Amino acid sequence: METLQRPQIICHVQKNLNYTIHDVKWIPCSAKFVSIGGKSNGAGVIETYSLDAEGVEKVSEFGKKEHFKCGTFSASSLRDRHLATGDFSGRLQIWDLENNLIPVYKTEKHKGVINSIDGVGGTTTDCGAPEIVTGSKDGSVMIWDVRQKNTPVAKFCQSEGTQGRDCWAVAFGNSYNNEERVVAAGYDNGDIKIYDLKNMSVRWSKCVKNGVVSLQFDRKDIEMNKLVATTLESKIFCFDVRTQHPKKGFAQVVEKAHNSTIWAVKHLPQNREIFMTTGGAGTLCLWKYNYPVTRVEKDADGLAYGVPGELSLIQNSTLSDQPITSFDWCPDKMGLSVCSAFDQAIRVLITTKLNLY
Repeated sequence: METLQRPQIICHVQKNLNYTIHDVKWIPCSAKFVSIGGKSNGAGVIETYSLDAEGVEKVSEFGKKEHFKCGTFSASSLRDRHLATGDFSGRLQIWDLENNLIPVYKTEKHKGVINSIDGVGGTTTDCGAPEIVTGSKDGSVMIWDVRQKNTPVAKFCQSEGTQGRDCWAVAFGNSYNNEERVVAAGYDNGDIKIYDLKNMSVRWSKCVKNGVVSLQFDRKDIEMNKLVATTLESKIFCFDVRTQHPKKGFAQVVEKAHNSTIWAVKHLPQNREIFMTTGGAGTLCLWKYNYPVTRVEKDADGLAYGVPGELSLIQNSTLSDQPITSFDWCPDKMGLSVCSAFDQAIRVLITTKLNLY
């Protein structure tokens, strides 16, 4: 009975495709999503699907010469809903899905695969410039203002003469007014860095020893609150980034789950304390962050430091025998989501009873 009272993760519809899917994203203010990937001959594919009474129906598709790796709508307005993509050749492009023959923005500054992309200032927040961040195999993290052609407004990379680490994950945060904004980046050697875009400096750095596959702030458009990072070797790190101690840094809680690489983390848009993680064994885990009684204490010198909370596993489910490599919540309908796996299938999911948390 207690099991039935918890949220259930239900596979509403499954559709098998004929190419490798690297990312899926809901189109804001619609019942549509895009599937991003590439075929065995190297060509990139973007397909648009719509939910209907029969399940999902393909609305449109287009292809380009390079595999698409990642995408985001977050830097675009709800009127335009332009899709920004990164591909295997290091190319950043922005597409009008109604007219996809020529990108509305294009740049080729990266020298390796764009592994991760995120946006801000478009659909999620009303302050600050519309910007895109890209993290690449070449070790660089670049920030782009979509109103400025071909040149990044900021770039973070390794020192001259040193081998750049492969950047696997990037995420915007702290964008609560027109001045403040940060980017979190995760690397293949386990480094996590928070770059302060206002001061153009490294605000915080930590090594978690295993490659950082995915990371996300619980919200982009508020003062930094929590940052979740997932890694190789089954670990989830949840940092309370509201209070930073000069020596201890941020408080953290660590959990082990999935018994495999944790490929993605996505916070529920309607409740920032709940997030989903996806695993290399085809599993999903739904988590809730529980705050401590007191979030901040003071040390002997009177300096404030954070107190970590706890993570509780609400529900878990196995959907595939292959890694679930991407996941996205629908921003407009609580509990509706879409995911993709290396079995070349997309699945539309319904998670029940989230309104009770």
